[in-house]
Amino acid sequence: MSERIFKRKIYDQMLKWKKNQHGTTALLIRGARRVGKSTVAEDFARREYESYLLVDFSKASLAVHHLFEDISDLDYIFTQLQLTYRKSLKPHKSVIIFDEIQKQPLARQAIKSLVADGRYDYIETGSLLSIKRKGKGQKGKQKSILIPSEETRIDMYPMDYEEFRWAMGDEATIPLLRNIFDARQPLGDATNRKMMRDFRLYVLVGGMPQAVNDYLDTHDLSVVDQRKRSILDLYDEDFYDLDPTGQTSDLFHAIPSQLNSNASRYQVSSVIAGGKIDRLREQIAILRDSMTVNLAYHTNDPSAGLASHMNRDQFKLYCGDIGLFVTLAFWDDAFTENLIYQKVLSDNLKADVGYVYENVVAQMLVAAGHKLYYHTWPTPSGKHNYEIDFLLSRQAKVCPIEVKSSTSNVHTSIDEFQKKFSSRIYQRYLLHAKDMRKEQDMLCLPLYMAMFI
Repeated sequence: MSERIFKRKIYDQMLKWKKNQHGTTALLIRGARRVGKSTVAEDFARREYESYLLVDFSKASLAVHHLFEDISDLDYIFTQLQLTYRKSLKPHKSVIIFDEIQKQPLARQAIKSLVADGRYDYIETGSLLSIKRKGKGQKGKQKSILIPSEETRIDMYPMDYEEFRWAMGDEATIPLLRNIFDARQPLGDATNRKMMRDFRLYVLVGGMPQAVNDYLDTHDLSVVDQRKRSILDLYDEDFYDLDPTGQTSDLFHAIPSQLNSNASRYQVSSVIAGGKIDRLREQIAILRDSMTVNLAYHTNDPSAGLASHMNRDQFKLYCGDIGLFVTLAFWDDAFTENLIYQKVLSDNLKADVGYVYENVVAQMLVAAGHKLYYHTWPTPSGKHNYEIDFLLSRQAKVCPIEVKSSTSNVHTSIDEFQKKFSSRIYQRYLLHAKDMRKEQDMLCLPLYMAMFI
């Protein structure tokens, strides 16, 4: 399998940067660990430049790290890098990759001078960049670095469903589904069942490149599950490095149980004894900056300006990758005891796996460029809440989205939302496992079409 196939989207963004910026900015690729940043950066450098030099700051020697403590002599720095890595750089035809740039914040600070020098292009890759952006001051004290404005930033996410289909050797399905969506035509039950089987495989494997490669090599989901566990272990190492209390890790591991509880917000007090949002803002910031999670904020007023009405203290957390979510949901169980794998593979789409599909829809909406918002309001009895899973803003109105995995035709919340806010609605969407259909003014779509909304 060609890894470049499923990285085509970000590769195209990188080509635009090279063509349009002409070396006036460095390219910064941000993303979670093991999402494929380093691979795509080196592939791009190999294909688009005459030569390149890769500095991996997670492995670089102390001598290389020390080079960026004093950047007054760039000639010296370039000479040392070429000698160390045995690479020859050519002015205006070479690129230097700073991999894991968060491990050496002073190298990121140096970007301003390096870009101004103009000899080479620069690509940075990293995660946790807002958290790990400090250098060493006198006597080892931390000081904030100057974040360069000479950066073009690209966020890299796990493979979306289209990229997953590419990896499976299928480049035809998604364009065809797009045409069907645009025409508002049903596929037919038999075709939809096949499309859902394909989609469920994506739910189980996810979009982390190593996990996808393992599936292609072995077609063994137990091997894929072990790979995902190793990635989650890396995330835990990062969390404990930044937060030795373990609270950040605890918040991350509780995401599946929190979503399964059907609560109207992430309830930190049920995860951390005595925990309150105002005491855990640093931990939430670590999760957000690690790009391992997607945050959906409650909007108090479901109108076009969703961001202006969001409540930062009321939110939900979703795993950034659905495959990791499935593994995380049964973290303490062996693969053979993982009920989610069994239920999804057997097409047993009961309501108790609805939280799995809510997470994958969140991931698909983020991959499509949307920010995540949701809305709740009390039922007449006051004992429960109505809830709209996701809200999108479009043409000065909103699009409410409800996600269902069961075969039930009941969708009370989105119906009540229509009664309460009908003048604000552009289009209602119900995402489920069934074929496309219109239900009055609501468009019911199979889950795999969430990418087109």
